[in-house]
Amino acid sequence: MSPRAELHELDLTELSALLAARQVSSEELAQALLARIATQNGDLNAFITLDPDATLAQARAADARIGRGEGGVLTGIPVAHKDIFCASGWRTTCGSRMLEEFTAPYDATVVEHFNDAGAVFLGKTNMDEFAMGSSNESSWFGPVRNPWDRNAVPGGSSGGSAAAVAARLCPAATGTDTGGSIRQPAALTGICGLKPTYGLVSRYGMIAFASSLDQAGPLARSAADLAVLLDTMVGFDPRDSTSLERPVEHYGRALDRPLEGMRLGLPREYFAEGLDADVARAVDEALVTLRGLGCETVEVSLPNTRLSIPVYYVLAPAEASSNLARYDGARYGYRAQEPRDLADLYSRTRAEGFGAEVRRRILVGTYVLSHGYYDAYYLKAQQIRRLIARDFDAAFSTCDLILGPTSPSVAFDLGERSADPVQMYLSDIYTIAVNLAGLPGMSIPAGFGAKGRPVGLQVIGNYFDEARMLNLAHRFQQATDWHRRAPASGA
Repeated sequence: MSPRAELHELDLTELSALLAARQVSSEELAQALLARIATQNGDLNAFITLDPDATLAQARAADARIGRGEGGVLTGIPVAHKDIFCASGWRTTCGSRMLEEFTAPYDATVVEHFNDAGAVFLGKTNMDEFAMGSSNESSWFGPVRNPWDRNAVPGGSSGGSAAAVAARLCPAATGTDTGGSIRQPAALTGICGLKPTYGLVSRYGMIAFASSLDQAGPLARSAADLAVLLDTMVGFDPRDSTSLERPVEHYGRALDRPLEGMRLGLPREYFAEGLDADVARAVDEALVTLRGLGCETVEVSLPNTRLSIPVYYVLAPAEASSNLARYDGARYGYRAQEPRDLADLYSRTRAEGFGAEVRRRILVGTYVLSHGYYDAYYLKAQQIRRLIARDFDAAFSTCDLILGPTSPSVAFDLGERSADPVQMYLSDIYTIAVNLAGLPGMSIPAGFGAKGRPVGLQVIGNYFDEARMLNLAHRFQQATDWHRRAPASGA
């Protein structure tokens, strides 16, 4: 059966219905998307690794499974994985020269779950090196470009996954979020992305950046699609010491519940100086829509928001310094050529194998953990982290969900902030606190700002409140069509 060009326009839920009705085959769908990737990825640089033979073999297996009546919602659906997840037999680079030639010998739990569901592995997506970045410009494999404007960044570190979904190269993708790395690229590319409560999704087989902050989550075009993906991704994993053992939950159970009486907290710190006027305007219009659906809005305060960036850039580099110590050229990954001795092997391997942003964070992390500075920096940051979590506890005593902008601006131009790391870090000002507190957060499309670039609305829930967040997002998307807008190149 020849590829049908219109298949890429359909979202996950629509494609699942077609597959279940046998109106299209998984192999046909995979062929259509691989053909689309072949024509667009050279410009977008969203994918690092593709294996069409493996993808089509999985698609044929999915078709057989559907034919036997054993298919589920995701059976036969092509899904892209961020290149931070180990996948057996697939090159797993983490966007770094250090792991450029590394082939994973096992599957991450997230990948296992999608395989068990019958999803088709479409490819590995580009990312900021070791997930360190907010623009997807630090990848060893080059920057990803925003499908809405090729001169703009797609956000990071899950920018490859976000760009692939936005450009209609795949209906869904996985990402990871350490300080906003799912939500921020989702906002900048006009799609939906969800970071679950810390511990809901296993980190086993997910290459570590900052272990107390990292969390895997889905990216897709709609809240309904996110619910399906989250159902597949969650679950207790004894191989991950931070994995939470909880009853099985169906995250789409409340999608159509009316919003009357839902209280939405608006943090005054999120609507203050630093928020661009075009983003504020789009968020305000989204709030008008939600009030029309029956929501009430109340002002709340998160007074320690201003400290979230300095706290994050003490704690995350400290954990990165420890996690990345294993990359020394002695066991796996890149190795410097003809070292003079062991010390030279270590130092040159790490200097040559890691990019500038990764080296910067390792140096910062090593410094704050060193003797004489641990108490002054690392311990103090942990104490402030607790205060940030308490801010959210207080806010949720007066509201059900917290809303605000995902990013203070629309996507910025490629290279615009590369020379100013602090300015780059400030793009995560509204997202980092959520990771520090371990809360769930998501971003959904809410309009457009300067240069026609997308604006994201951030929804923050209390612990394990993903179903309520998805309910709000779904009802909003029933009243608007922002999530159905596609970039010109993706139409």
